[in-house]
Amino acid sequence: MTDKTIEEWQALAGKELKGKDLGDLTWHTPEGIDVKPIYTADDLDGVGHLGSLPGISPFTRGPRATMYAGRPWTIRQYAGFSTAEDSNAFYRKALAAGQQGVSVAFDLATHRGYDSDHPRVEGDVGKAGVAIDSVEDMKILFDGIPLGDISVSMTMNGAVIPILASFIVAGEEQGISRDQLSGTIQNDILKEFMVRNTYIYPPEPSMRIVADIIEYTAKEMPKFNSISISGYHMQEAGATLVQELAFTLADGREYVRAAIAKGLDVDAFAGRLSFFFAIGMNFFMEAAKLRAARLLWSKIMAEFHPQKPSSSMLRTHCQTSGVSLAEQDPYNNVVRTAFEAMSAALGGTQSLHTNSFDEAIALPTEFSARIARNTQLILQHETGVTKVVDPLAGSYYVESLTSELAEKAWALIEEVESLGGMTKAVADGLPKRLIEEAATRKQAAIDRGEEVIVGVNRFRRDEEDPLDILQIDNSAVRASQIKRLEQTRRQRDPKAVEVALKALTGIAADGKGNILEAAVEAARARATVGEISDAMREAFGSYAATPEVVHDIYGKAYEGDPELGILTDRLATYSKANGSAPRVLVAKLGQDGHDRGAKVIASAFGDIGFDVVAGPLFQTPQEAADLAVAEKVTVVGMSSLAAGHRTLAPQLVEALKAKGAEDIIVVVGGVVPRQDYDFLLESGVSAVFGPGTNVMDAARSVLDLVEGRLRNS
Repeated sequence: MTDKTIEEWQALAGKELKGKDLGDLTWHTPEGIDVKPIYTADDLDGVGHLGSLPGISPFTRGPRATMYAGRPWTIRQYAGFSTAEDSNAFYRKALAAGQQGVSVAFDLATHRGYDSDHPRVEGDVGKAGVAIDSVEDMKILFDGIPLGDISVSMTMNGAVIPILASFIVAGEEQGISRDQLSGTIQNDILKEFMVRNTYIYPPEPSMRIVADIIEYTAKEMPKFNSISISGYHMQEAGATLVQELAFTLADGREYVRAAIAKGLDVDAFAGRLSFFFAIGMNFFMEAAKLRAARLLWSKIMAEFHPQKPSSSMLRTHCQTSGVSLAEQDPYNNVVRTAFEAMSAALGGTQSLHTNSFDEAIALPTEFSARIARNTQLILQHETGVTKVVDPLAGSYYVESLTSELAEKAWALIEEVESLGGMTKAVADGLPKRLIEEAATRKQAAIDRGEEVIVGVNRFRRDEEDPLDILQIDNSAVRASQIKRLEQTRRQRDPKAVEVALKALTGIAADGKGNILEAAVEAARARATVGEISDAMREAFGSYAATPEVVHDIYGKAYEGDPELGILTDRLATYSKANGSAPRVLVAKLGQDGHDRGAKVIASAFGDIGFDVVAGPLFQTPQEAADLAVAEKVTVVGMSSLAAGHRTLAPQLVEALKAKGAEDIIVVVGGVVPRQDYDFLLESGVSAVFGPGTNVMDAARSVLDLVEGRLRNS
């Protein structure tokens, strides 16, 4: 393209813009990438990955030579709810309708290594996943599903040892030896310390568990992926695409080092590592992110001098974004998911889960799950996207994005290295802080209308039609699980269980032997998930993070805004009259570790002028009430993302009453269906803030409640 042609285009563009600056069309993304309105061949000067082919290092164009032209991606649907019986029925229907693999969601009690009868998990059993307490539950979960033929993906990190051990034994008792089992276990604990928080043990022993699983599967389970290195939860927690890319690959590098430190040859396990990325609404950048991930992983793996090309090949599962789904005008979510699915396909994913349109509100129904699954079937069979390998190759824009994402992510990976690697960076809090800052910045942009969400902050409907949602009777599920637990304990050999658990604790404590190997013996003896977890707790101890909140992010975005000025003036007036600002406890109850919403609220309310107390994760209602009274708070804001609100919020209200603190206002925010609002309000909750609530609106409402309570006292 000649300079004359470019000048001609600039002149035409200037006329269309009627004198406005062409630079005003540049999009300044949260990743720090300036997206221009036009890209040309000049933008590809110096881009090193051009000219490569799929299936060949550096794998930018895909890990397989023929990609979808030879075989489409695997259609997976991540699902699990209530009991093993209910989830099994769901899986069998999905497989009959075209799903090609099973992806298991476990409930939060299981994630955190508690049996269903533990008092801390009363509101969590069967919510947001399936309850699994022992091999007996695992056998029911896969009843009628041939584990020798069906690939099983399990999203599990904290209680990864007892769950994988129970799966192995369930396979054996179905007649499938461990070397014939195929699938993936997430086993990505570093990500848990950063964002998702379903950890159990401290970082160092947790890394040993990861390495032991890699070692065991490399020797015993050649068809099984020992780890799924996950960026998905980072993006869901608010990470930019550069942060998701960099921290995920840095995690992967750390896991490779841990496995090599166990004495494993890199080629013995690297080919069974897999990755897991979120796909959000930045259509072309998400596709470019997957291409950049393969490019960078090939570069990282070169450090370890593998001999097999497959050891340097990044293979990934993707899931469409949960955060992009909105409660308001929810059928828009069908469109969002379809675009995200297409982006993942164009980026070259190896398997894909498409979210259901109602997941911003509740668990998916069979109706919504079918639409989500059919989205992928339509992509594969009707759009022609599978006919050509890497159809975006050569695009000036996409190739430029691929290069720039790789460059920026590599700079962040090098920053992690300068701190001593990802384990050290996580301990220092760098990734968590950067992600929380990005999340708060994004929320401010949405609240101000700078980032448009159709149906939420623009183009809103006046009225919303309530959806039919799937409700789980938490009490009934828990009663069913406890009954099966009691039966399992009665029928097993208690001496065999005691011996197996003692051996597991010994291996964990002395650092010798393989933890998973010992846990398989304990699971075979019918030790429960909670008992196996406790046996390791005895050796490793437990881990509890110190809650920290970022400051001066949300407030800076509103600097000079009259809306913020009015609110801060009201708070100043209140503080002057009462000696201090309203004190708000942001509480996370139950075993849900997803704390993006809680952290954003704590940060934003602090910037606005409230006195904020950030409560620790995993509190019981009684513990939250105790903390509220001890801290002399005015308001408790309970954050709910895992459907436990119907159990936990009323218990919190009653716990405050029992302490004579009924004057403390209780509000609930998060993923709460509108159908539950009246129930919560009748239970003593003063306000409910559903998904998509503007933080400034929430702050005004809370201050209204505080002032109203003061007037009426």
